[in-house]
Amino acid sequence: MSKAFPIPLNALRAIEIVARRGALAPAAEELGVTVGAVSQHLRRAEERLGVELFERTSAGLRPLPALKAALPQLSSGFAALQDGLAGLKGTDDGVLNLTVGSVFASRWLIWRINKFTALHRDIEVRLNVTGAMLDLARPDIDCGVRYGFGRWPGVTSHLIGGRAYQPVCAPSVAKSITGPGDLAHVPVIQDETTMLSWDAWRAEMGMDLGARLSGPVYSDASLAFDAAISEQGVLMAADMMSADAVSDGRLVRPFNHPIEGEQAYWLVTANGRRENRKVKAFREWLAVEVPASVEGYVNQSRG
Repeated sequence: MSKAFPIPLNALRAIEIVARRGALAPAAEELGVTVGAVSQHLRRAEERLGVELFERTSAGLRPLPALKAALPQLSSGFAALQDGLAGLKGTDDGVLNLTVGSVFASRWLIWRINKFTALHRDIEVRLNVTGAMLDLARPDIDCGVRYGFGRWPGVTSHLIGGRAYQPVCAPSVAKSITGPGDLAHVPVIQDETTMLSWDAWRAEMGMDLGARLSGPVYSDASLAFDAAISEQGVLMAADMMSADAVSDGRLVRPFNHPIEGEQAYWLVTANGRRENRKVKAFREWLAVEVPASVEGYVNQSRG
């Protein structure tokens, strides 16, 4: 006969959420209880288990080694429970809840999502567009698209694409550019959120890394794109994100010399969560549509 849990399931869930989020409030919100109640859950769990689970620091609660080692199993276990409950009550397979960043949403996805819905008329896509890295284990999120190295804790990542990048600018700005050295004399748009490296690209071009690049500064990547289109300067952009604007002539690639970084776009889901029909359909559509969007630009430029 299986033994009963030494601590209540709600307390176990509180431990898992606090360990992931580093604070009591997110657990209180998700469980529908007070912060004090969550604190009591943790204290009583530590008493029953006979071990300390968290280090209390000024920056929040950090899981101690034993809990940190067990956290992946706890997270995957609760994800499996959510899937099991969804199966019992009949999950909403008709809605795909997707969290994405503003650039991916505005420069690529919004122009193509109608293709997905045309193929899957029984699936409605609901976008949560945010620069925040939302908790993918939340029951109201099916999957997300993130840009980076593909290594996030508690996350399963599938590569989408977008590793190639290079400078882009409006055609009028490109008229002032005859070679890489001209970047010292034209505005270079600074995107404070970007992970794309001007230094890596300049090193590839044999440029002096000590030369200062200056221009307007933006803290929103989508606005930085708009700044480039509106003739404010040269922007470093992923080829995947700039392909449409280059194809229709709003932007050009003055050097036509991309390099590849380690960062890319990834489709991400919470570890332990079963891939349902709608997520599988979206992943398979991305695997076809992303290469087609890039190849379409290449073919047009060759023609």
